[in-house]
Amino acid sequence: MPEGPSIIIAKEAADIFSGHTVISADGNAKIDMSRLEGKKLEEIKTWGKHLLLCFDGFTIRIHFLMFGTYRINERKESLLRLGLLFKTGELNFYTAAVKVLEGNVNDHYDWGGDVMNDDWNAKKAKAKIKEVPDKLVCDELLEQDIFSGVGNIIKNEVLYRVRVHPNSAVGKIPPKKMNEIIEEARNYSFEFLKWKKQGVLKKHWLAYTKKTCLRCDLPFIKEYTGVKKRRSFFCNNCQKLYV
Repeated sequence: MPEGPSIIIAKEAADIFSGHTVISADGNAKIDMSRLEGKKLEEIKTWGKHLLLCFDGFTIRIHFLMFGTYRINERKESLLRLGLLFKTGELNFYTAAVKVLEGNVNDHYDWGGDVMNDDWNAKKAKAKIKEVPDKLVCDELLEQDIFSGVGNIIKNEVLYRVRVHPNSAVGKIPPKKMNEIIEEARNYSFEFLKWKKQGVLKKHWLAYTKKTCLRCDLPFIKEYTGVKKRRSFFCNNCQKLYV
């Protein structure tokens, strides 16, 4: 599943169509394609894992799910979910969820919940975490209403960097350490973006898919943790378990 930084890269690539008018729209998405034709794409925004194509009065929300992809000025053999044709080229989406959001896009999103947004609100994230003290940190970091854009790669890398075990209860983690987790979730997301653009993201992974702890030279544990049952890679020696 693409994480927040990858969606920003998609947004930046698709921005060449901002301000241009849709000539035609097709695909198997269950939306009114004719509504898009003749409409100007006002701007493209992102919120976490959502790519938002903003028109006057409505927005097309693209969620790439686990295997969604996009193509600019080319097509795949796969079934087209949504394709937009402009005078300057075409923007195509595959295996993605497509939904129409009516009205102003700002009424649908809390931009302060997006870890890569300028309006990111760390205090609000901390307040929401305090409401669920028994929840495991491996699950909480994946809650999109708190850490929008954070996915499983970022979760693993953040917890390894701050030396916190994924099965720790958030209510047991000291406030100073929780602040560190929240701050690192944002910081690492921007590092992810930089490395992804450079094509060297995997070279910088310290925990995700790794077999040995670089700090302790001990085997990593691979486990499907929390209620979400997402893969966690961690070291029992240097990542402290707060229970």
